[in-house]
Amino acid sequence: MSIFESYVVQTIINMPWISRVRRNHGLEHATLHILSEHLPNTNLAGHSDVGGFWLLGDVPLETVQEAVDEALQRLRAGEQKLAVHERCGTNFVTAGIMAGLAGGAAMFGAGQRFRDKLERLPLSMTMATLALIFSQPLGYKLQERITTSGEPGDLEVIEIIANKQGRLNAYRVVTRG
Repeated sequence: MSIFESYVVQTIINMPWISRVRRNHGLEHATLHILSEHLPNTNLAGHSDVGGFWLLGDVPLETVQEAVDEALQRLRAGEQKLAVHERCGTNFVTAGIMAGLAGGAAMFGAGQRFRDKLERLPLSMTMATLALIFSQPLGYKLQERITTSGEPGDLEVIEIIANKQGRLNAYRVVTRG
């Protein structure tokens, strides 16, 4: 990446509202890591935005509060790796784009007949699989550098609102800073 490209990326990701989303995303991931440590085999999900994040899972409110507090404390103590999560949408999008492009590239110039395309299918599957393998470290790098931040700065949690929808527990973690 050139100095100019690096400057442009840094300028964009440090815009106030993007920085807020990135820090909320990092806090969301850190919270999910801590909940997973304390409650293994519990299905959890999250979604971040400029005002905080949503946390979905069968977890008591008190446990969510404790996990959010611990996550923020550990991020502030320098545990930036907590901001990167293996099941982040960034990883899935990266994998999907790379596999789709690789599979499509393998079909380039295959001809018009169905048989021509069918003959390229093994190559397409191989290229898509290789793209999935290489997308893993790229997805992590994109999280570290673009979509999350392990540096919460002045981010603070204002409130956590429980919202039960049928059997689904949803929590809105509201932040500012």
